[in-house]
Amino acid sequence: MTLPLAVGVMLPRDIGPDEVLPFARRADALGFDELWVVEDLGFRGGIAQAAAVLATTSRLRVGIGVLPSAVRNAAFAAMEIATLAQLFPGRIDVGIGHGMPDWMQSVGARTPRPLRLLEEQLEAVSALLRGQAVDTSASGDHVRLEAAQLDASAVPTTPPPLLAGVRGPRSLALSGRVADGTVLAEPCTPEYVREAITRIAAVRPHRVVTYNVAHVHDDEAAALAQVRPALEWIGEPDWAPHLRPLPFGEEFAALRSQCASRAEFARRMPGEWVARLALAGTPTQVRTRLDELAAAGATSAVLIPTGPDPLGSLDSLARVL
Repeated sequence: MTLPLAVGVMLPRDIGPDEVLPFARRADALGFDELWVVEDLGFRGGIAQAAAVLATTSRLRVGIGVLPSAVRNAAFAAMEIATLAQLFPGRIDVGIGHGMPDWMQSVGARTPRPLRLLEEQLEAVSALLRGQAVDTSASGDHVRLEAAQLDASAVPTTPPPLLAGVRGPRSLALSGRVADGTVLAEPCTPEYVREAITRIAAVRPHRVVTYNVAHVHDDEAAALAQVRPALEWIGEPDWAPHLRPLPFGEEFAALRSQCASRAEFARRMPGEWVARLALAGTPTQVRTRLDELAAAGATSAVLIPTGPDPLGSLDSLARVL
C-alpha cells in the first residue's frame, strides 16, 4: 500500500467459543494491525471480548465497535473502558453508537432523541476518562450524573480514543464535534468515505475506521462469489447514505425494489457492484482497493471474514499485508 493505513480484521460475532482466542492469536501472528470486536444484541459483549483478546495477544490494537449508548450508564462504561486502558495501555479503541433501533426497541431502551443521548454519552465518558468530575444533573436530558468521577488510581495515563459508530449526516457531524474518530459500517466505498469525511468536518485530528466484507483469492470470480451472500441486506432504507455517492446508486435502489427477497437481490446483483461494495479479489486487486480507501481519507480498514471457516480465512486475508 502506498499510503498509511492500518489494516485490521473483525472477530465474527458468531464464531465458536473455542475459536475466539485462536482467531485473535492468529491475527496477531499474521501481522494485522488491529482486531475489532462487535457488540450485537444476542451475541457476545464487547467489553468482555476485548478484555479476553487483549490478554491473549501482545501487539494488536483492539477496537470495540460499537457499544450502544442507550443501554450503558456513562459512569460504569467509563470504569470498564478505563480498566482496559490501564491494563493494556495504547492498545484499545472504543466505539460508541446509537444502537440499532430494532434492538433498542426490543430491550426497552429506544429513545426519541438518540442524537442528544449519544452526544451526552460521548462527552461524559470522555471527561470521566480524563479524571474530571462530571455533573449533568441540571443539564443532561439523558445522562444524569451527580459529581461522578473516577478515583485517581483508576484514571488511565492516556485516555483511549472514543469513536462514534454512526452513519447519518447529523450523527456524522456530531462525531466530528465531540469524538476522536468515526467507525463507518460496511459497505465503505471510497466515495462513501469521502462524503462521510466532508460531513464529519472534524475540528481536531480524527480517525476514520471502515468496515468491509472481504475475501482474497487468486481467482477474482471465486472471491466475488464468496462475498456476494454477505451483501444481500444492503439497500434497505438505513443504508441510503452508503449508496447515494455511488455512480450506480439509483440502479442499485431500483434493483433492490424489484426483488422479492434478499437472496434474490444478492443473486441478481452485477459482479461490478459486488466488486465495489466489498474488498474481494486477488491480493493485488484488494491492495489497490485499500489504497483507494486510504486516499479517500480512511485511517483503518477492517476486513470482515466471509465463509464458513473464519479462522481459516485469516491466512488468505493476510496476503494483502
